[in-house]
Amino acid sequence: MSAYAILKFVHVLLAITAVGANITYGVWLARAARERAHLEHVLRGVQVLDDRLATPAYALLFVTGAALVYVGETRWTTPWLLTALVLYAAVVVLGLVGYTPTLRRQIGALRTAGPDAPAYLEAARRARRIGLAVAVLVTVIVFLMVAKPALW
Repeated sequence: MSAYAILKFVHVLLAITAVGANITYGVWLARAARERAHLEHVLRGVQVLDDRLATPAYALLFVTGAALVYVGETRWTTPWLLTALVLYAAVVVLGLVGYTPTLRRQIGALRTAGPDAPAYLEAARRARRIGLAVAVLVTVIVFLMVAKPALW
């Protein structure tokens, strides 16, 4: 088996792990909204999934993707790849500067003021908006990686 095939396999597994973890957040949070006694536990669970599974997988996706470019025939200047990299950078910024601190604030507001407090509700709204933006961007990236369309 070639180095390219092994890297591609690992790259796909990392994408499944990262995106799959992210998809579960909405399900867990929707359930916790209906069973508020479990809200803090679920938020902390989402935080663990994000910190220890999704974020490292996204970071390693860049590493394996760069290795695929190095050993493969695709060049950094390929339009679909450049577009995906720009979107990836946006996802990284949204995750590190937006979602992660918002989730921390959401957990803190829940602990100090409760689920009906304005600070908690605002953090929850912000987390949903950021999460939706990340989901859309990641979906476009996956499309670009799979379809490799001729963009221009």
